[in-house]
Amino acid sequence: MSTAMEQRTYDVEIEAIKRVVATLEHAQRNELVEEFIGLFREDGIWTTGHGRRLLGRDAIEAFTRQVLPGAMTDMSVEFEVEHVLFIRPDVAAVKLRQQYLTSDGEPSGAPGTPLHVMAKEDGRWRLAACQNTEVLDA
Repeated sequence: MSTAMEQRTYDVEIEAIKRVVATLEHAQRNELVEEFIGLFREDGIWTTGHGRRLLGRDAIEAFTRQVLPGAMTDMSVEFEVEHVLFIRPDVAAVKLRQQYLTSDGEPSGAPGTPLHVMAKEDGRWRLAACQNTEVLDA
């Protein structure tokens, strides 16, 4: 495969990954538990910003059903894809910037720097292992 063709392939995959991140943002902003859960693999792993480890979609779902409804009443969240590292053509480490916002759109609290490992299965990128980390001033 030529370098130009490989680059086009990666560009297409990066756009697909960005759509997953946009769906993640949409699900959180609108408190859509089903949409959020649907982004994960069945055996997905998620570590929250406060270090809670959730193993498997069932655990992620149980936690999300407790915390997401009502969480965005006076705020919203933005995600930006900062970097994508393809470990294999069907596995990518995706570094994000995360910022919570007030209802007026002003930054609220410390930003986050999540790392999401995604795997492509049946033509669809899914969240496989996610670590959310708050950025604290040194």
